[in-house]
This record gives sequence, C-alpha cells and structure tokens, in this order.
Amino acid sequence: MFRQILDPIAGSLVLSALCAALPLVLLFVLIGGFRVKAPKAAFVSLVLSIVLAVFGWKMPVGQALSSTAEGIAFGLFPILWILVNALWVYRLTVATPWFEVMGQTIRSISRDHRILAILIAFGFGALLEALAGFGAPVAIAAAMLIAAGMKPLKSAMVALVANTAPVAFGAMGAPIIALAGVTGLSQDTLAKMAGRQGIIALVVPLVLVYIVDGRRGLKQTWPVALVAGFVFSLSQFVASNYMAFALTDVIAAVATVAAVMGMLAFWQPAQTIGSDEADDQVPAPVLAGSGEGAAVGTARYSASRSVTEAVAGAATARGAHTPDSPPAEDNSRPSGGHILMATAPYLIIIAVFTIAQIPSVKAWLSANGSYVIKSWPGLDVQTASGKAPSAMKFTFDHIKGIGTMLFISGLATMALYKVSIAKGARIYKEGVYALRWTIVTVCLMLALAYVMNLSGQTTTLGVALAATGGFFAVLSPVIGWIGTALTGSDTSSNALFGQLQVSAAHQSGLDPVLMAVSNSTSGALGKMVSLQNLAVAAAAASLAGGENILFRKMLWPSLALLTLLAGFIFLQSTSILGWMVP
Repeated sequence: MFRQILDPIAGSLVLSALCAALPLVLLFVLIGGFRVKAPKAAFVSLVLSIVLAVFGWKMPVGQALSSTAEGIAFGLFPILWILVNALWVYRLTVATPWFEVMGQTIRSISRDHRILAILIAFGFGALLEALAGFGAPVAIAAAMLIAAGMKPLKSAMVALVANTAPVAFGAMGAPIIALAGVTGLSQDTLAKMAGRQGIIALVVPLVLVYIVDGRRGLKQTWPVALVAGFVFSLSQFVASNYMAFALTDVIAAVATVAAVMGMLAFWQPAQTIGSDEADDQVPAPVLAGSGEGAAVGTARYSASRSVTEAVAGAATARGAHTPDSPPAEDNSRPSGGHILMATAPYLIIIAVFTIAQIPSVKAWLSANGSYVIKSWPGLDVQTASGKAPSAMKFTFDHIKGIGTMLFISGLATMALYKVSIAKGARIYKEGVYALRWTIVTVCLMLALAYVMNLSGQTTTLGVALAATGGFFAVLSPVIGWIGTALTGSDTSSNALFGQLQVSAAHQSGLDPVLMAVSNSTSGALGKMVSLQNLAVAAAAASLAGGENILFRKMLWPSLALLTLLAGFIFLQSTSILGWMVP
C-alpha cells in the first residue's frame, strides 16, 4: 500500500509544491515557449512526473506505471470514444450534399453581416462544436462568413470569439466527463454547475456585433444579440440541469437559431450592413493591423472552403446519395423537406439520447450498460488522510456511454442518407486517422494527470495554493484559462488541473464543485488565444502569418471576458450568489 505524502521534499510544503509544479511548468514552456508539438511535450512531462512520483513522493514504480496505464485507458474510453464517434457523425453529414443545405439555409435568412455573425458563428458554430470540435467550428464558420462577403480577418475574429460559448459542453460533454474522471465528482453535478455559469454566453453575441460593426452594430442589433445570448444561456441551463447534459450544445444551438429566425420574422435592424459599410464603422483598435503584410489578402470562398475541409478532415464527395438530392448551392431558401434532411443527424442524436432517458430504458442501461472496476489493477493507494482516492475506480460504460449512443446515431444517419457500409467504414477510418495526434495527446495528458493525482503531487500543489484563502476563487479561473490557452483543449486543461482545483478548494473552504467547474468555463475563454485555434482560424481565412495578428487582437477580448467571469465566480463563492451552486 502506498500512502500519499504532502511535503516529501525536505519536509517543506513550499519546496514540495515547487517540485510538483515542474511537470506542468515544463509542459507549458515546451508548448508555449519552444513551440514543441503537444504529444512530445506531454510525453516529456509525463516522464518527469513519473520520476518525481517515484523518487520524490516515494510511489512504487509499479503503481506509478499502473497510474499511467489507467490514465491512458480513461483517455481512450470514454473520452476518445466520444470524440471519434462525434466526429464520425459530423463527417457523414459533410460527405453528403445535405451539409451544404444547412449552410445555404442559414445564409438565406439574412444578408446582414451582424445577423450572420450570430447565426453562423454563434449558433451553427455551437452545433459544430457539439460534434466536431478541435478547430472545425472556427474553420467552417470563418469560411461561411467569407462566402457571405465578410472580410477574412474579421471573419476569423468573429469565429474565434463565438467558439468560446459552447466549449465547456463541447464534443458531447467531453470536458465535463474528463473533469469528473479526475476529480471523482458527479458528472451531473458538474454539468449543472457549468450550466449556471452562462454569463459569457449572454455577452458573446454583443461582442460579435461590435467586432463586425462597432458601436453602430450594438445600437442597431442589440435586441437580436440579447435574444440570442439569453436563449443560448437559458438553453444551456435547462439542458444541463434537467436533460442529458451531453446534448447541451446541440439543444442550445438549435434553440438559438430558431429564436433568431423567429425574431427576424417580425423585427429587422434599421439598416442591412454588408462588409464595406461595416468596415467604415468598426473602431481602429478592432481593425488595427488589417493591412499588415499579406495577412489580409483577397481570400475567396473557394480557397477558404478547401482549407476548411482539410482542417475538418471532411470527405468532399458530392455524389447523388439520395433520389431527391438538394439543389445546387445558391442564396435561395431550401424547401422544408430539404431543411429537415439537413438537420436530420442532429434530430437523430436528440432522439437517441431522449430514448435513453426514458425511465425503463434508463434503468435497464444502468443495470446492464456498465462495468465497474472498483480498484484499478496494480494500484493500492491512500490519500494523506487515509482514504482511497476516487481515481482508483474505473467505470466502463460499454452500452450506456455517450460514445456508444453517438455510434448508434451514426448508424442511423448512414441508413437515412443511404451511405454504404463500406463508405461509412472508410469515413470512420479517415476520422480516426485525422484524430491520430489528438488521440496520442489526450492519452498522454490523462496519463500525466493520473500520475500526478495518485502520487499526491496534485494534492501538494492544491494545499500550497490554498494558502491564498478566499482569493483562490479569483485565481481558479486564471488557472483554467492558462491551461486551455496553452494546451488548446478544455478537456486537457480539466484533466491537468481539475483535481488541483478540488484539493485547493477543500483546503481553503471553497466549494469543490464550483472551483472544478470554474476551470472548465474559464478554460473555454482561453480557447480563442490557443495556438491551435489561432492556426486554424488563420488557415481558414487564408491569412498568411495571421496567427500573431489574431493573437494580438484576441488577447484583450479574452482577458476582458475572463475578468467578467472571474468576478461572477467570486460572487458565486460568497453568500451573494452562493445559492447558484448545486
């Protein structure tokens, strides 16, 4: 049996905490300073963590390696099982003409760029984040906005900002599941808390119209921006608290697009603003640098679309998969039948998850759909207080898992779109190949997290950070923001810092659920300045060397929204808004 030690380095908590932080510092220095690829950086940091666990925290070698194996297993299932199948459903839609119908439907609603920023980047982008993630929403939204006539730089900025709202529930709730896995807290409780921190979703549409059209945009379109933000935030709350939390982004996106379309039926802004008119109104700080070098070229839709499909890894075959194939792309509104076919995969997903929530079905899945390993083989760990850490328990949801439900939804989508088994299998294989480095990175990140958690390194860091007392409620969101900004993944940030947040919360008297979730929701704001997302946005908009320009432009909006969220989280840690914590 191995019992964790809080201060193993010279009996000093400070020295021990500094040593415990070394794997994380090394990871961030390699990624952020030396631009080392994430898989290599994660591997080197994992090796350092194992060395510290064995020689610093006195963890037996066998248990350190067993911790590594459990982290890799958790990365593969359920996290990557969800991501692979979610991407498969998305790629099935792109491999048919119906994906173009979805874009055509949205573009036909309005020619006003401020409205399109809300519909395409905020609404449709959230739907893509629910399934594809990993840069695809940014790439596709930017390309669609360029196709509508918006300037490339502005399109990239809008896509990056809009992508922050759905990230905490992205990839069918993968960040929440990872957070629950490393902290031992209930997935449902974490999801409920995340749904109660929707203040950013309220603000994001207003930021979008400001980027597109400055003060005039706010003055003329604030009603529809507020409606979009309110509906999205409310939908996230309802879905995460009273429905299957994996559907949160799907439901929020569909509800938001429907609400905006409904509002536009009886309300329109005073003017219809296109690219040229909007550029005249945007303040200089927003557009500064738009003429730097070749950053803003004459990117056209065809070039952006090719980049988008490369980033998303989508199959681009446009054969006649059904007898009633949709018409060629134009700006007219598709028929109701075509719109229904285009949205069918998302409706199928909602239907499958809804069926799984029927009491009798849910009871059967709970009884037969999981296999629980009460103690991972090779591990016999106790915390410093003598308790068994939750990370030793491993649950294998082979039938009732979110990834399995997505796989069933993919099979139903294949049948509806008349995609052959051979083609469906090929698309699946291509999706796994497109995610190959993501798979390696996620597994190594989870392995690092499990070694640090089970050896006691994370607890040591948490106890040291708890010395900040109530101020940790403000520091907590900053940690989550840094994690996602550098790793490019809210899931990875939660894996790395989730247990740290909980340990510090216990020691400082703060609510562990609140602090754990603050890591995820604030991490979503770091997504707009992550190297991965910046590279995707620059490529989608054909901005040569645009990553540096986009970073300078996105940093201040990201920090401003982080400040707003940190203040909100601090109030939730007090009696003022403490009633919001489940």
